[in-house]
Amino acid sequence: MSDENNPFPGENNTGHVWDDSLRELLNEPPTWWRIGFHASWIFVVIYCILYPAWPLLTTATKGVLGWTSLQEYREDLKAIEEVRAPFENKLKDMSAAAILSDEEMSNYVVRSAKVLFGDNCSACHGAGGQGNVGYPVLADDDWLYGGAIENIVESITIGRQAMMPAQAAMVSSAEADQLAEAILAGNVASNPLYLEKGCAGCHGIDARGMTIMGSVNLTDSIYRFVAKDQLYSVKHTIMHGVNDPVDAKTRNAVMPAFGGTKLSDTDIKKLAVYVHKLGGGQ
Repeated sequence: MSDENNPFPGENNTGHVWDDSLRELLNEPPTWWRIGFHASWIFVVIYCILYPAWPLLTTATKGVLGWTSLQEYREDLKAIEEVRAPFENKLKDMSAAAILSDEEMSNYVVRSAKVLFGDNCSACHGAGGQGNVGYPVLADDDWLYGGAIENIVESITIGRQAMMPAQAAMVSSAEADQLAEAILAGNVASNPLYLEKGCAGCHGIDARGMTIMGSVNLTDSIYRFVAKDQLYSVKHTIMHGVNDPVDAKTRNAVMPAFGGTKLSDTDIKKLAVYVHKLGGGQ
């Protein structure tokens, strides 16, 4: 636009005017912006000289400092291991019970075993031991094989795979309903069917379970297989059992063994103490 047609003659603008007043100026950018611009490219140049930056055909520029993220990781890991070494060395010669009774060592183990628990246990038992669907809660005081520290070490080491035989051949649907209702009411031991069908042989006369067999307590309203229709779920367990190899509808309840090649003895002791201190250890 010529100066004759520019409504703002003599002003440092491009001649582009909209709505008679809005126009594009040719002012220099402010000083702070120019300083920032030049500082940014100077920083980039210095960074590329000092650190790895530009990819090449088979490698990348190394930078004059020779820094790498892997080297920094190794240095940090070495520093952590130096701090942990006195505790780790002491742990090797301590039993899980001794660790549990030593406040300093048990506090260290709880902190260091959190990652171990997350890597090996949380997928089934939940991040806080609350138990995912179909898996046992570790933060309460209900233990199939006992909650003493020695019991927990044994469970982690050799795993657990109890078996409840399917009762469909010996218990009718109506009888299973009666037993399931009595279990939900917490008084199954007083039901004549409980003794008649041989339930006491595994769950005890009082229906409180036997840790030596890993049989469940039928009086505490704690259920491994939680469902919206808990009555139906309990009946299903009665009829089809748990880990029964001859029943296609049986419940699957297997804890793998972590002893041997999976975890070291020290790691197992750490996990046992960690689980014991989740809140339900005996």
